[in-house]
Amino acid sequence: MRSKAVLPGKPQATLQAVCTGEWGRRRLIAYVSGETLVILEGVEDALQTIYHEGGKLTVVAIDEGSGKLAVGSGDEVLVYGPTGMDQGMLRWVLQSSFKLPSEDGQVQSLSWGSGDEVLVGSNSLSLWETAPAKVRTLWRKSVANPVKLAIFSYDATLVASIGAYDRLVKVWERLSFGSEDVQFGFSYLPHPRSVTGLHWRRPFHREETIDSVLYTLCVDSVLRVWAQVQSQDQGVLQLWAAIDLGSSVPAPFTEASTRPDHTSPTKSCDISATRHVLILDSRVFTGAAEAAVRAGGTSEKQIENLNRLTDIAARNPEIVVVFDGKGRMTALGLDNIGTKNRKSTNVFHIVTGETSELMAGVKLGDKGTYIHFLVFSSNKQESGGLVILSHFFDGQIYWFDTRLDELLDPAPRRQRLKLRGIWSGHSDSIKTLVRTAEGKALLSSTESGEHIVWSKVRTKGGVTLLKQSEISPPEPVFRAVVMDTGRLVLTMHEKYVILWGTSRGTAAEIARCQYSLEGKILSLLLLPESDDGLHTFHVVAVTSKMRGVAWEVKTMPETQKSSTPRLRQYCKFDLGETEEHHLLLAVDPVGWTATMGGTLDRFSREVVTSITPSGFLRSWVARVNLDKSEVHWLATFSVETGIHLASLMKSSSVGKAAIVGSSRNDLSIWASRNATLEHSIEFENHEVITDLDWACTPDSQSILAVGFRHRVLLLSQLRYDYLQRGPSWAPIREVKIREYTPHPIGDSIWLEDGGLIIGAGNQLHLRTRKIESEDGLIKSLNTYPHHKGAIMDLFDLVSHLNGPVPVYHPQFLQQCILCGRAKLVERILLNLHRELRSYHEEIPLDNFLGIPLEVFYDLENEKGVLERRSTNIGTYFDNYSSEDELSTFGETLATSLCELLQKIPIPHLTGSEQMNLASITECVAQVNKHRRSIDENGARFLLFFKQFILGKDRRLHTLKEGGLSWREIVWAFHSDSQEILVDLVNTTHKGRMLWTGARACGLFMWLRDSESVRKQWETLARNHYTQTEERNPIHCTMHYLALKKKNVLIGLWRIAHWNKEQTSTYKFLSNNFDEPRWRTAAKKNAYALLGKQRYEYAAAFFLLADALKDCMNVCLNQLKDPQLAIAVARVYEGDDGPVLREFLLERILPMACRDGNRWFATWAFWMLKRRDLAVRAIVSPLHTLLTELGITDAASAAASPVPESRLYLASDPALIILYNLLRGKTTQTLRGFEKISPADEFEFVMHTARLYDRMGCDLLALELVKNWEFLEKRLPGNILKKGVEWGVGRTVDGYRRRRNSILTIEDEIDRREKEREREREREREREAIGGGKIGAGAGAGVMPMGTGLGFGKTLVKPPPSVFQEPDMSWAFG
Repeated sequence: MRSKAVLPGKPQATLQAVCTGEWGRRRLIAYVSGETLVILEGVEDALQTIYHEGGKLTVVAIDEGSGKLAVGSGDEVLVYGPTGMDQGMLRWVLQSSFKLPSEDGQVQSLSWGSGDEVLVGSNSLSLWETAPAKVRTLWRKSVANPVKLAIFSYDATLVASIGAYDRLVKVWERLSFGSEDVQFGFSYLPHPRSVTGLHWRRPFHREETIDSVLYTLCVDSVLRVWAQVQSQDQGVLQLWAAIDLGSSVPAPFTEASTRPDHTSPTKSCDISATRHVLILDSRVFTGAAEAAVRAGGTSEKQIENLNRLTDIAARNPEIVVVFDGKGRMTALGLDNIGTKNRKSTNVFHIVTGETSELMAGVKLGDKGTYIHFLVFSSNKQESGGLVILSHFFDGQIYWFDTRLDELLDPAPRRQRLKLRGIWSGHSDSIKTLVRTAEGKALLSSTESGEHIVWSKVRTKGGVTLLKQSEISPPEPVFRAVVMDTGRLVLTMHEKYVILWGTSRGTAAEIARCQYSLEGKILSLLLLPESDDGLHTFHVVAVTSKMRGVAWEVKTMPETQKSSTPRLRQYCKFDLGETEEHHLLLAVDPVGWTATMGGTLDRFSREVVTSITPSGFLRSWVARVNLDKSEVHWLATFSVETGIHLASLMKSSSVGKAAIVGSSRNDLSIWASRNATLEHSIEFENHEVITDLDWACTPDSQSILAVGFRHRVLLLSQLRYDYLQRGPSWAPIREVKIREYTPHPIGDSIWLEDGGLIIGAGNQLHLRTRKIESEDGLIKSLNTYPHHKGAIMDLFDLVSHLNGPVPVYHPQFLQQCILCGRAKLVERILLNLHRELRSYHEEIPLDNFLGIPLEVFYDLENEKGVLERRSTNIGTYFDNYSSEDELSTFGETLATSLCELLQKIPIPHLTGSEQMNLASITECVAQVNKHRRSIDENGARFLLFFKQFILGKDRRLHTLKEGGLSWREIVWAFHSDSQEILVDLVNTTHKGRMLWTGARACGLFMWLRDSESVRKQWETLARNHYTQTEERNPIHCTMHYLALKKKNVLIGLWRIAHWNKEQTSTYKFLSNNFDEPRWRTAAKKNAYALLGKQRYEYAAAFFLLADALKDCMNVCLNQLKDPQLAIAVARVYEGDDGPVLREFLLERILPMACRDGNRWFATWAFWMLKRRDLAVRAIVSPLHTLLTELGITDAASAAASPVPESRLYLASDPALIILYNLLRGKTTQTLRGFEKISPADEFEFVMHTARLYDRMGCDLLALELVKNWEFLEKRLPGNILKKGVEWGVGRTVDGYRRRRNSILTIEDEIDRREKEREREREREREREAIGGGKIGAGAGAGVMPMGTGLGFGKTLVKPPPSVFQEPDMSWAFG
């Protein structure tokens, strides 16, 4: 099947509109259409389209010797010559041109003679020299009747010419060659009626000298053969034979055999009596016969036909094939043309009255049409050996392939001609394309008012478009709708609509209906109907005032198609919107159905989408009430996009919307049903988006075609990727039109089976679903699975990019880890290792690795099933027992699996995904060692922290480069194993962690214990001071000032003699900053440092001035580091400080709300001791929570539409795990949970399930909807349902206690916290009593290097009340 097809344009209805020739061992076909010259090499291989701005082109001729093309336009002749063939860039460029004298009129005929000579037929007959810089007239002769056709014989010695309605053919004989004085003599060939066609016999080689033979076709349906018979007294050519075409194809008994009258163009004729003649010269016949013999045959019938063809070829005949108007054919052979003694056997019958496919599917008018044939032999295997180009003068060229033995088979055959393609189109630039709802037919319209209905047909090579009907409306068409699979078209004009019947070649007006509407008409669309077999269509027009009118079209069933369809105005309606809408467009029905249900609700299929000037997007559904003759509308989903004055907008019936901004180079893709921004991209300024079109695969995976002036870019949706934060859409294919035509694209549209139609200029380009192997965009995606045979179908590729992932896919494993399914992850990796040890590329890898499906969604039986499976894990290829050292997951197995992953390409994984899988395997093994000492939240954090560190070392950017996301920070924040996590993080940094490392892992965000925060901050201060050999105090100034240990900082400055600022800084720091004047001085220094862009140092001086708020503002505004601002505040004034609280309320929460970061918001609410809001922040709109806190200005600002805040990444499916963890944790969280309505919680669960599905984790979506339990809201008895469990493996049973008739979990938590606090207090006392010494300067609160970092180890003594000079010897140790 071909990957592309082209309808290059409507060929002109002239005898020389099409030409073909063989040049440079290439078969070239050229034809003129409107103002374009189209050059092709095959049925779908368009080499070049040349536009001529001087007027329409009428004739074209090719010179087989030089490859030049002569083209006629008005009174001008243009000569194009080939260049760049040696460089593989074959193009035709204008080499010369000339205009005819005014008295010669228009160019009617062109023919190449000797060398660069061109014969021009007009009001006169003239011969021109066309070589560049030598253009001149060689000979000119006035004629009585304007020339209709004049052609050279192949040896350029004779010219045959006719005029319109001429009965005499003039034969001009050239009398001189190579002289300046060119002379021609002439003679006449008389005919009884008007001559309609001329054909010179073609020699085997252009240089070959043979007797000239001329075929003439007359209106009397007689083909005459004229030859040179060496009789000088009767003229150059004499009549050799006359063949009656009318009797050659016997008419069926039921049809009349009257001959058509072609003399009057207005008189009707019997189409079946029309005759069309195809002449196979001996050169073409011999080539086609040799191709048929080479192809051979296996059946007895084929061998018999080949033997018969060989016998015919031995006579070296010319073949005349006669077709009637119904496609029946007769083939005659002519041998020994030109012999003086003609015999009756010189004309013999080969085939008589057999059917062919010539007229199959061709829709002709009542008067029939003229057909001009061009025929040539072909060596291409797929062609069959013989190619027939049929130029129908109604504006189409059919390309037929055939084998000569099949064409000339005398027995009835099912198929003689194979349709390879159809060349057609418009004669003017295409402006719009409109398709039927199911995509089987379309209407194309041009700027000049041409309207053609096309139907999709299958040919031998693939799919193409067949011209079905042409509409000639009386007035300009504003909009149009195509229905009933292309048999009906409704056109909208200024004051009325017209219903057209388009079943025949020329459309017929059926009915018209007047209308009047208020406002600008935004859309005309066909409503989807209930599939009830009523054969009724409803078309609606909607204006900018959101009012409209509906029309009803009633048709009859197939058995009663003779009845005329009826059109009437059905009703008028009002959508009830007060605001004028900017755009309102029909939804692309990409779900492969044009019907809908009979209900009107949010589950109905969207019909239209509207958008206001401010960017408010809304979807609408409609239902026709047949009882009341009304159309009811319902607004369903809405999105505040924030895109002002959108220039383009298009939605699909699967809930996707694409919007182009006012600049026309920025595109955003929205999931309208959940108000999510999926993708946004900004193109170069010179790339203007002109069109948007939706398509989808049968499993509802979306594809968007983005049209530019000279290319169409196809974007495919991708799986959501929350962990790598990858794009959810990517370009998968690019169709460049500039290489075929210089004209910009007018419109594009999808067909039902994924074919894309592009209208550029007067041409229609079709791209099928087949993917070219050299497509660079697909290669750059790196999405081909590792299996034999690449994906060669567009739908298969999109399904691969979006379908369910195998259980060993990194994304599935990571989500299982977040769900707390550690044992399942280990089993998957264990089974994968087992399969890879015996893997062979010919044996497919099971997507589930042999794990029963119930394991993934049946949590109660998961453990038992996994244990049973672990006792017998052998396969036919791998018979090791459960006692094998690799039968359980551990570091040994992980190492072995990573080695296998480096060697074996895994099916359905790209290279980067396979590397990510190896990284996950290694990290799971590392975390597994600490499973007994850390809780589930700590394990979640630790695994992704390890993966981040591993990816950073290997340059695998599996997470964003800045560090862990707030998701991982929140897991650690709610972990009860923070002491161990701190040790592991510090160990990873080898005890030398700096602020960049602390920020990357969010250390100071997730540490809950204030003492631990100060301890780690002091360690950080030490590390910053010692990070360089020079020991610069500036690096740790902010750290020690946040700890309020100015004396330590003074001691460091005292010994920093190398620093040029040492004296002044030491003197300045020695002042008492409790005094207002020194605080003012510190502030002045801070502002001076801001001016020098020393932001971190400036923040430190604000701390010196006790201006914590200013310090935090510098960290946030200048350093762009909110973590640093929060960490400084926690160290400086503690978690309950007023500045930190104000900062969280006024800066952090609005920021989180504006960015849509629910993880950040729930952390901030928890820090503010508003744990009820921390729970609600996971589900409820964030700006509503700010309003409850009284932050009105920030809430209104945060509620403003910021597209980035609606990005799909804000809806992390792991939020539901956090919600399940927090909703019953404390009394406050229970209060927040109770304010979440059951409907909101249900929608939250279903939304998460849809996200899992969009990620390719369908099994997790199934687990969620099967196992989620909704807690009962607190009733008068305050009873909550027990045993809530999903995914995380935790229940709230055991923590619930009854106190004062109120169930709470907080008591147990508070009790444990108090026990930990008492233990820490006892540890401090033991340290004090034991005289734990911290160097000579222990009283100053300085911790020596190398001491332990965990809890229960060496701690900091309380600072003395009297200043003690610190010993700085440790700083040089």
